[in-house]
Amino acid sequence: MIHELLLALSGFPGTIFTWNKRNGLQVSQELPFLHPSEVGVLNRQCKLGSDYIRFTEFMEQHTGHVHAQVRHMGAQTGLHGVYLRAFCTGLDSMLQPYRQALLDLEHEFLGDPHLTISHVNYKLDQFQLLFPSVMVVVETIRAQKIHGCQILETVYKHSCGGLPPVRTALEKILCVCHGVLYKQLAAWMLHGLLLDQHEELFIRQGPSGSGSSANQDEEDDDLGLGGLSGKQLRELQDLRLIEEENMLAPSLQQFSLRTEMLPSYIPVRVAEKILFVGESVQMFENHNHGPSRTGSILKHREDVFASELHRLKQQPLFSLVDFENLIDHIRSTVAEHLWTLMVEEADLIEQLKIIKDFFLLGRGELYQVFIDLAQHMLKTPPTAVTEHDVNVAFQQAAHKVLLDDDNLLPLLHLTVDYQSKDKGKSQILRISLDTSPREPPQSGWAALGLSYRVQWPLHILFTPAVLEKYNVVFRYLLSVRRVQSQLQHLWALQMQRKHLKSSQTDAPQWRLRNHMAFLIDNLQYYLQVDVLESQFSQLLAQINSTRDFESIRLAHDHFLSNLLAQSFILLKPVFHCLSEILELCHSFCSLVGQNSALDERGAAQLDLLIKGFRRQSSLLFKILSSVRNHQINSDLAQLLLRLDYNKYYTCSGGTLGSFSFSVSEDGPIPAERGVLDFSCVTV
Repeated sequence: MIHELLLALSGFPGTIFTWNKRNGLQVSQELPFLHPSEVGVLNRQCKLGSDYIRFTEFMEQHTGHVHAQVRHMGAQTGLHGVYLRAFCTGLDSMLQPYRQALLDLEHEFLGDPHLTISHVNYKLDQFQLLFPSVMVVVETIRAQKIHGCQILETVYKHSCGGLPPVRTALEKILCVCHGVLYKQLAAWMLHGLLLDQHEELFIRQGPSGSGSSANQDEEDDDLGLGGLSGKQLRELQDLRLIEEENMLAPSLQQFSLRTEMLPSYIPVRVAEKILFVGESVQMFENHNHGPSRTGSILKHREDVFASELHRLKQQPLFSLVDFENLIDHIRSTVAEHLWTLMVEEADLIEQLKIIKDFFLLGRGELYQVFIDLAQHMLKTPPTAVTEHDVNVAFQQAAHKVLLDDDNLLPLLHLTVDYQSKDKGKSQILRISLDTSPREPPQSGWAALGLSYRVQWPLHILFTPAVLEKYNVVFRYLLSVRRVQSQLQHLWALQMQRKHLKSSQTDAPQWRLRNHMAFLIDNLQYYLQVDVLESQFSQLLAQINSTRDFESIRLAHDHFLSNLLAQSFILLKPVFHCLSEILELCHSFCSLVGQNSALDERGAAQLDLLIKGFRRQSSLLFKILSSVRNHQINSDLAQLLLRLDYNKYYTCSGGTLGSFSFSVSEDGPIPAERGVLDFSCVTV
């Protein structure tokens, strides 16, 4: 019977020890010569045999060839992948001491036939705690269909118990599974290869899938920032997010983290460094062509880093300190090389100045000439030929201001989306447009955009999503500059007409234009000086103070986020109010710019414009004042300081466009005197 027991414990049941899937291995009930206490002792040993048989079945089921494994077992159990095979390999190594113990028992019983069943209990007692604990892990993987790196998390959690044999055995299994992880990380970080056909790693190709339906309501909640939802705010502030996969240039493949696959003992910050290194290496390997792009982004240290990863793989226990130190070392090497590539070889600072000159209207004289040339062709709804005509006008404007850089101009192209083809893009990126995204634009200005052909390797910084956000700021700044130009032309026209008899009745027009110009000029100065120049200077200072590419990318992200925030594109009430003011100014210039004097209908329109401007300027003042009083937004306070530097705005009740008289010691002061000389005095 002892030999029958040893065979059963080895996974070969017979007539004395029978097997069924429900109850496992048990002593046959057809043996009347066994005392119930003896049956209990034997059944206790049979539990080890039952677990061993289930272990071997699990291993045989999942340790075949990977492709055959997926083909035959995937449809039935959903379990497949290299991490599962590594787990089975570790499980098999854990069972080796048990097999050796059975072999030793066989030799001992052959040498001493007087040994009893108690000796078997004594020899195998160490496995009575181990096997049930490991079986819990196996059943968890089987029942929950745990996949990929999630197996690492499952084994790690169960290894944190207080039983030393269980902890030691599971740590050995985890060490085998880590071997797969280190091989994948070596291929990813050293060669830019994502060897993960079963999607088991915590890195995947494509954008992150964070838009789950469970969080949809939370994402769409209004944050109280002028109607801006949480989802929209995240889209604007996370500038590394690319809204649509088809926006990606062929030279840039996007990868993202799968946090649900990331083991808890590896922090997200470390995973992000791994993602950055692999993306950078792949980008460099895929486009390392030509004599000017020779070399290695890892500075030919692949062998050194590979040996370090192999050393970590050989460690019996995972050390986060050693692991993160190695990842930091690789990341710093890549980041420094990218900094050299971007700043010194690709001349990043010069590229940023180009972005500032054209997207942020740094070349004001260019756009002043362009506005004059393109005004007639963009004031009407665009057609199929509008884009060509606009680019011709842009080239003419560049030649007029002596901007004849043959290498730069071909990289710039004005776009006119006359059919609103970009319906798939994020709606938040259209909040600066004057029209609904589902309707054709009412004018060419609303559909105007600017594209820039980014050269390698700057495409990893100026992604399509980043350029689209620059376009948001571009349209907004251009609309302000266009209205300012119209008001300046209107001033020149009024100066020509001031000697005419009709000019004596045009005082309301002069006053309104004066107030409009005052507001728009201060808004323009605030945007160009307080926002753009200030933020751009900080960006250049941060670039020059580091040799780390990730620091540059973070600084650029903050720069663009601050542009969107401080220009009030993110603050819906302020942005809507300013948009209404710009539209009122445009309508006023169109009305007064007519050659003939205003008739009764024109006078009525002028009265409506005056009331509208007063209402919107009052609303703007209330918004700016309320925010300043609560001291929660320094940007709004800065704009209010420019508009109300001498308290005229305050003394006029927060309203521009009103034509009452102020009172001083010398008598009434007409409100139409120069706006820069406005003062608020008391009697």
